[in-house]
Amino acid sequence: MLYRWFDERLELGKFKAKFLAKTFPTHPVFLLGEVALFSFITLVVTGVFLGFLYEPSIKMVSLFGAMVPSAYASVVKIDLLPMGMIVRRIHHWSAMVMIAAVIAHLMRVYFTSAYRKPREINWLVGLSLWGMSMAAAFTGYLLPYSQFSVMATSIGYFTAKSVPWVGGWVSRLLFAGEFPSEGTVPRFFFMHVMLIPAVIIGLISLHMVILVKQKHTEPAANRKRKEAEGGKRLIGIPIWPEQAVISLSFYLFLLFVVVLMATYIPLNPIEKYGPPSLETPVMRPDWYFLVVYGFLKLIPGDLSFSVFGGKITPETIGGVIFPALSFLVFALIPFLDRARGPENYIENPLRRPFMTSFGIGGGVFLCMAVVAGYIDVLHIAPGDMTVYLILASAGAWAISYALLRLYNRK
Repeated sequence: MLYRWFDERLELGKFKAKFLAKTFPTHPVFLLGEVALFSFITLVVTGVFLGFLYEPSIKMVSLFGAMVPSAYASVVKIDLLPMGMIVRRIHHWSAMVMIAAVIAHLMRVYFTSAYRKPREINWLVGLSLWGMSMAAAFTGYLLPYSQFSVMATSIGYFTAKSVPWVGGWVSRLLFAGEFPSEGTVPRFFFMHVMLIPAVIIGLISLHMVILVKQKHTEPAANRKRKEAEGGKRLIGIPIWPEQAVISLSFYLFLLFVVVLMATYIPLNPIEKYGPPSLETPVMRPDWYFLVVYGFLKLIPGDLSFSVFGGKITPETIGGVIFPALSFLVFALIPFLDRARGPENYIENPLRRPFMTSFGIGGGVFLCMAVVAGYIDVLHIAPGDMTVYLILASAGAWAISYALLRLYNRK
């Protein structure tokens, strides 16, 4: 009765026939995108809870007899609430899982050439989602306003300020003046809970619309199956109810894993670092910023020059030029490795020697940049680490390329 009432007004039957009957591929790698989506949903739900209790201000207040910023005090009080700390940790871990899932999803698309025509736009949307996920994580860094979060955010401030010609304007726009200032926390809070989530929701919606229009790619083995009708039909299961039940079960399992991690693995505990002070804590950013952090450590501190009046500093090279060039290379991939006609089947990475070895070499380069973030612990000089990074990346590319060429001659 209730369904009929809504159906007469919203034509739910037509919606179900047009969209919910579409096919979803059954290969498990296609669930990577769902991991990112489900993590984002968890972030929103836990973020709403935290938003009710968090105070985005650095006004000094009394906390257990000591004067501390109100942002810091509100996070300490959240941790003291029943389930408060576990919700905050779930929020933190979900952010990490989302970024990892987006990266893994992009890697799956890259190594199987699923970015080729007609899916170039969705590749760019995926890259944008990666960038916005990183931006959401960065703006969330500052909100606890602990010594760790202030120190980590200051690296971003000096990086933004190092952008040639417009660095002063960019840093004032993002950080609401000099850092830290009274306006920085409210500005970051706005970007973290309003602006960036709105952009992410828009990108996810665009990604889904394009996906519905173009359909998923398929394993190459499906090409020869009779029901594929020569590549005209996607082989899989209907979105409703089969895939919906699988997705719900998978979401509950993912939530269980995240809760388990949040229960037993603390992340940047606020009580360990305390409120901001004049001391400089020994810290390292979370893993997804270690690539940039490590690359910054490899740039000689005295390397500085001017180009058309704009000053290029180590922060410019490691924190601006290197990430920008990396994103540019990723964005250009579908336009350099093009297909003449539409390709709806994923390719075997072992049959693509150049692109696969290029991806392996690039992956080793990024992993070595992460290692560079620990050169102080490993007692490696920046110059030596630079040589290791180049040799490891070039070696990984050359060896994998030679092996794949040999494999394809069989």
